[in-house]
Amino acid sequence: MQLRPLGRSGLQVSPLCFGGNVFGWTADEATSFALLDAWVDAGFNFVDTADVYSRWAPGHQGGESETVIGKWLAVSGKRDRIVLATKVGMDMGEGRTGLKAARIREAVEASLRRLRTDRIDLYQAHQDDPSTPLEETLAAFDALVREGKVRAIGASNYTAARLGEALETSQRLGLARYESLQPLYNLCDRAAFERELQPLCLAQGLGVLNYYALAAGFLTGKYRVPEDAGRSPRGKGVVGKYLNPRGLRILAALDEAARRSGHASGQVAIAWLLARPGVTSPIASATSLPQLQELVQAAQLRLDDRTLALLDAASADDPAAA
Repeated sequence: MQLRPLGRSGLQVSPLCFGGNVFGWTADEATSFALLDAWVDAGFNFVDTADVYSRWAPGHQGGESETVIGKWLAVSGKRDRIVLATKVGMDMGEGRTGLKAARIREAVEASLRRLRTDRIDLYQAHQDDPSTPLEETLAAFDALVREGKVRAIGASNYTAARLGEALETSQRLGLARYESLQPLYNLCDRAAFERELQPLCLAQGLGVLNYYALAAGFLTGKYRVPEDAGRSPRGKGVVGKYLNPRGLRILAALDEAARRSGHASGQVAIAWLLARPGVTSPIASATSLPQLQELVQAAQLRLDDRTLALLDAASADDPAAA
């Protein structure tokens, strides 16, 4: 498997990243261990999580995913075979939120303990914190890089304006810069990324680790009529957002592309992302070994120009771009 450079960080990552939000939530510990072992054994090395995963679940307080990964690392001894990414900045309760220097310092130490490691390969700002000066945030991240606790830093959910400002701040002050961006990007959600963020990432040489690669499952073809909203806990939101004339056109194009390629619709949707300019490693999750095998096959799928043009045309007329 050909690894891809992550910005200018020196990190080399697999063409797909395993989204760790499922660990300790929809995938129990034993299943999570099996998924992580299979991921590495298939030649992939990139795993992404966050301190807040999975605080939204009843009875959870955050840190569950990192804890599971840490236990797996201790049992498997595979720390040196993965590029480990986590994030800071979301609300962890009791005032633990944002990107102030003290919060970053507190959070990284907690993440390192849960992950049972001495370093985080990619430490990301989970969301922008307009209340904290970029100088303070980036200086805190820079200190962690200098100490060896973090190898590279990245941003998630930043606007192009704020990402550009952050890059300029790092250059001006001689601080570690964001080497990657984690945006929402898929066949259904194109305009927000492609209009301003994609050109900036390409110009600055940032890696792109887009999340919701399958539009919360919509691009697998799981939701085709309003009644399908009951097929999962998040189905109502997925149907409400994506099940419209444009969404149906995208599904029809995916069906045709799947017929041509002999692969499932979700695999085609990931292959389309892998062919997009600037995309480094889309993030996708699995909760079973058969689902993981589908991701492995998707990373190996190459779509021809005719199929890419079909998908481009079906998804191009994003109402948000008007």
